[in-house]
Amino acid sequence: MALPTGDVVAFIDLGTNSVRLLVVRIASAHAYAVITQQKEMVRLGEGEFVAGQLQPAAIGRTVQVCRQFAELARSYGAREIMAVATAATREARNRGELLEALRDEAGIDMRTISGLEEARLTYLGIASGVHLGGRTAAFIDVGGGSTEIIIGDQRQYTDLDSIRAGAVRLATLFTAGSEAPVGVELYEAMRRYVRNAAMRVTQRLRAHPASVAFGSSGTIENLAAVSARALHNRRPIRHETLTRADLGKAAELLRGLPLEERRKVPGLTPERADIIVPGAAILETVMDELKLKAIHVSERGLREGLLQDYLAREFAGESVPELSVRGQSVLRLAHACNADTDHAARVSGLALALFDSAREAGLHALGEWERELLEWTGYLHDVGAFLSYTNHHEHSYYIIRHADLLGFDQLELSIMAATAFFHRRTFPRKRHPEFAALDDRAQCIVRVLCVLLRIAESLDRSHAGLVTGARFLPAGKKDIVLQLTAPLGCQMELWGVEHHADAVMKAFGRKMTVEVEGL
Repeated sequence: MALPTGDVVAFIDLGTNSVRLLVVRIASAHAYAVITQQKEMVRLGEGEFVAGQLQPAAIGRTVQVCRQFAELARSYGAREIMAVATAATREARNRGELLEALRDEAGIDMRTISGLEEARLTYLGIASGVHLGGRTAAFIDVGGGSTEIIIGDQRQYTDLDSIRAGAVRLATLFTAGSEAPVGVELYEAMRRYVRNAAMRVTQRLRAHPASVAFGSSGTIENLAAVSARALHNRRPIRHETLTRADLGKAAELLRGLPLEERRKVPGLTPERADIIVPGAAILETVMDELKLKAIHVSERGLREGLLQDYLAREFAGESVPELSVRGQSVLRLAHACNADTDHAARVSGLALALFDSAREAGLHALGEWERELLEWTGYLHDVGAFLSYTNHHEHSYYIIRHADLLGFDQLELSIMAATAFFHRRTFPRKRHPEFAALDDRAQCIVRVLCVLLRIAESLDRSHAGLVTGARFLPAGKKDIVLQLTAPLGCQMELWGVEHHADAVMKAFGRKMTVEVEGL
């Protein structure tokens, strides 16, 4: 994929259990392209929470992985490596030994951050990848040494805190060296530990009830995957939802097995088998204390929070329009695909004008949700052209359907991709697999949106912005007028629109005529 010109920056999150790397090329405050992201389990906190210091073997593993990550980042041209360390490092008496080794051997200036800063960055990372609307959410990250809990909305957090209860910490304190099943009494002892550690925090956070919850971390991802595979016999999906009831069943299954059998449970990463039960105890307890019935799995966390914090600081002096998570994600993809964003913005604006006037004229009864999907599809309808202009609608379909567009669910991506696919040439029919894969409601939406988009695309066929206004006007039960505001020299646009009269008839049952108001 062609990447936008700009600085390459790397971000490293050194946790108690794993090290994570993110390398991006930055184009603007809202546009960046991910070059690579990596994750390695190093168990930095192994044995620390009893001994009070990092063990030599753990330091050695960590420095080796961080050196490899730094070399990888620099091979991509990273001019900066922003790196932070969390619970295991901040609590260790000998953390200076680790930090010095990272400077000398990996060339990394690692910052140790507080629990509150870890929670803030975690919030930035998760919230930048979900669409909350006006809802208040709980954000939970079950780490190796600590668990971060945040309450907030799309724009800012209301309250946040960090509790000294993580999956590696609890494993060290309760199950270290044991390969036996975890009995009920021992499991309840872990839950009491978490409850006591979190008591003041959860009491305070309950004052801000959340209507939805998001969870970040390998622990939560693995518990959701076990629930999907072992309990429901299906493959996990992106943005999996884990109910409190299923979490309890998964925890019971996992703790009832000896370590060797636990490693074989479908959905569980074998290397997490020794810490997954303590992790489940933490998540069960926090969900109960906050009265959460389900949690949505997020792939984002502190690492992505570092990126968002960096962008906010680097572009603080610029006047940047406020964009939603969806808008930022769409803009990033458009830039990554070298799309003509001026043309895309004009097509999107014209499509929305057609959508609104068509609704007023009684052509459809779609609402604001469908309108927003049309808006973003207008920005992305041509992204496939960077692969090949020939049949670029097919490439656009694939890119939209499979790109990591943040803030959209799978149904929304399917509708947007199909709308982009049918913005050229043929009208959607059941024989098209891209259309047949949708349910009846989604098919009805695509039939409307693709016609509006193809008309809007034709109205900027020359990419010159000649047509400045477009609206539908009712003209009896069988006819509709498309009124355009444009100069007389826009013949190419008019020819393009006339080709869509057939599609208008199929979608709306009206015969379309075109009128032009000269500028």
